Amino acid sequence: MADNSVNRRKFLYGTGAVGITGLAGCAGGDGSDGSDGSDGSDGSDGSDGSDGSDGSDGSDGSDGDDSAELSLRVGTSAGGTQDVGLAVERAVSQESDTLDYSTIESPGYIGTIYRMAQNQFNAGITDNNSLNKALDDRGRFAEQSVSRIPQYGFAAFPYSIYIVARDGTGIETFDDLAGANVYPAEPGYSTRATTLDVWSQDPTADVYDQMNIQDMGVGDAPGAMEEGTIDASIAYGSPGVRYTGFVQEMASRVDLHYVEPTDALIESAESYSGAGTTRTSYSDWEIAGTDIGTDEVFTWDLEVNYTFNPEANPDAVYELCRVVDEHNDVVNDGEAQFNDFGGTADMLAYAQERIPVHAGAVQYYKDNDAWDDSLQEGDTA
Repeated sequence: MADNSVNRRKFLYGTGAVGITGLAGCAGGDGSDGSDGSDGSDGSDGSDGSDGSDGSDGSDGSDGDDSAELSLRVGTSAGGTQDVGLAVERAVSQESDTLDYSTIESPGYIGTIYRMAQNQFNAGITDNNSLNKALDDRGRFAEQSVSRIPQYGFAAFPYSIYIVARDGTGIETFDDLAGANVYPAEPGYSTRATTLDVWSQDPTADVYDQMNIQDMGVGDAPGAMEEGTIDASIAYGSPGVRYTGFVQEMASRVDLHYVEPTDALIESAESYSGAGTTRTSYSDWEIAGTDIGTDEVFTWDLEVNYTFNPEANPDAVYELCRVVDEHNDVVNDGEAQFNDFGGTADMLAYAQERIPVHAGAVQYYKDNDAWDDSLQEGDTA
């Protein structure tokens, strides 16, 4: 597999290209930038897709039909994830003569897994933490499991996460968060769920157990930080591109500094199967142009992928892989948050041995000498 270093997974720095956020039809969770929004949901809105509210026909559009047209219906959360999905859709419309790609709104990453299991669409954007929880019947899946999870296609983008604290709190390292008022994002966000999953395991559980975790919407968090009721918060976004809106607002209203990771935090993040880790130069990824007192940030990453049901036509999946690989610049022009691949192998950056890769994607990687034999090929329907 491709490793998770920032050198292996490059990003398009800056946001000079015109985005297509206005096409998404809905804002982010705090309405401030749409870059995280409801795609940060881990599915805790209670929607499992059983109401069929995405269109309720239950059809995925291409599961074994005899049409010559290749079709993918892609379940996509709102906010930044939808911006990425629409950028990919636009690239397909420009660069493919054979693939019909349609974006279907879906309620969060976990909601997407539920709806794909019900064949409401045959492709979807979700994340490795949610996929691992589905495999292990953890979290929401402990209450309602799924008979299968979607298969990996290619890496889409990360949400990379670290900690900042308000100046004057005396918080310098992760250990200092014991007893502090800590904001890990809004309840229901996958960035929050992944963060708490990392912190709550050994060897960081002792510090986590002493934190005063703050529950509020992202729209209220900057004011709470300014008023002093939040001492420290996670900061996150896509490295080299942007931060989510509430983090930028915090930095514009309050003097913040980087909270240094302890060896225990690094160990905890690196050992958690649902997240990747990276180290990123802060000069390449500043929060609103502010100095937070570090040259580098260590992050745990929510790894967001394109995934496919076994029923998805292998030729359709192959063609989508071709478009995002050969025309990566077109996707990035539409949304800089999408990964800037240095080569075809980078598309496998978030692949895990326990999550099968769709046969159409496998064939694309093999044809381009990028397949990793340590991965498993998924069964086809």
